[in-house]
Amino acid sequence: MSQAAASTVEARFRVQWPGFVLDVDLNLPGRGVTALFGHSGSGKTTLLRCIAGLERQGQGRLSFKGEVWQDSARHTFVPTHRRPLGYVFQEASLFPHLSVHQNLIYGRKRVGGAHRVSLEQAIDLLGIGHLLERMPDRLSGGERQRVAIARALATSPRLLLMDEPLAALDLKRKGEILPYLERLHDELEIPVFYVSHSPDEVARLADYVVLLSEGRVVAEGGLQETLARLDLPTAFSEDAGVVIEAVIASHDENYHLSRLDFPGGNVVVAQRREPIGHRLRLRIHARDVSIALERATGTSIANLLPATVVEIADADTPAHVLIQLAAADTTIIARITRRSLDQLGLRRGMPVWAQIKAVALLGD
Repeated sequence: MSQAAASTVEARFRVQWPGFVLDVDLNLPGRGVTALFGHSGSGKTTLLRCIAGLERQGQGRLSFKGEVWQDSARHTFVPTHRRPLGYVFQEASLFPHLSVHQNLIYGRKRVGGAHRVSLEQAIDLLGIGHLLERMPDRLSGGERQRVAIARALATSPRLLLMDEPLAALDLKRKGEILPYLERLHDELEIPVFYVSHSPDEVARLADYVVLLSEGRVVAEGGLQETLARLDLPTAFSEDAGVVIEAVIASHDENYHLSRLDFPGGNVVVAQRREPIGHRLRLRIHARDVSIALERATGTSIANLLPATVVEIADADTPAHVLIQLAAADTTIIARITRRSLDQLGLRRGMPVWAQIKAVALLGD
């Protein structure tokens, strides 16, 4: 077994239904969070069910870090209950007659041998210690979903599958549960496949993105590189933008500001509570970036970066274009009017200044 095979998930499936065909051939990372992203009906959940072994129609091959779980050509199929995975559905689906603690214990029963995640660790990661004696009908939607995730972890999985776990929650409950999902990302080595149609969730949680449309893979790759592409449907929406990994470099106590450094420059944001050296993920929407030929003076915009025009593409309306900019090693996208494009005379390779009007700190 090669080192590459031992660290990846190979997923090749062809499933055909009336009016829909899933046809994918993927080599996915065996670590971090992989987002299966796309509009409703794109095949995200079908692909996740194939990986889980819940969808057996058609042809397929699945290997997890060198272990073959399915190979239609060799008549190999490991049933779902024998695959070391946890599955979190849109609805929590807790046993209503069991307490939270009993629900967790039930998930633990199917585990044999060493535990990759202790029950105590799962409870701590999801912050549900105070809920253990409650019955499911006494939990909020967010609390139920946190318990469902803890129960999936209690099975000590080698792979965690999550099918739009926040879809049934309102905005407030989503905000409550997202920090716990980030903890899973930061503190566990278990790879996660995360189905979502929410650009915000993908930007906040994912390391790798698979973009699906009508059952086929439109694009795949690292989060930053994929979001920065102009040839994808995601680039032409109001959510177009990039995600940047930054580190807190300094705090300005006088003006209550913090400076965040990243390859290619830095930005100033409202003061953060985290210490210097802490890593943060920030998002810059294309609609919040304007372009100037020279460094502006006498402006309230504090975040100005020297950059180079890399690519120009049509946007989602005839009046706008998207400009891909390189600020040293960091890619930024600007959404400007076609009129501004002509007035500034922008072309590939041209040096400009990117004026960033707003920065969204993911995790707030």
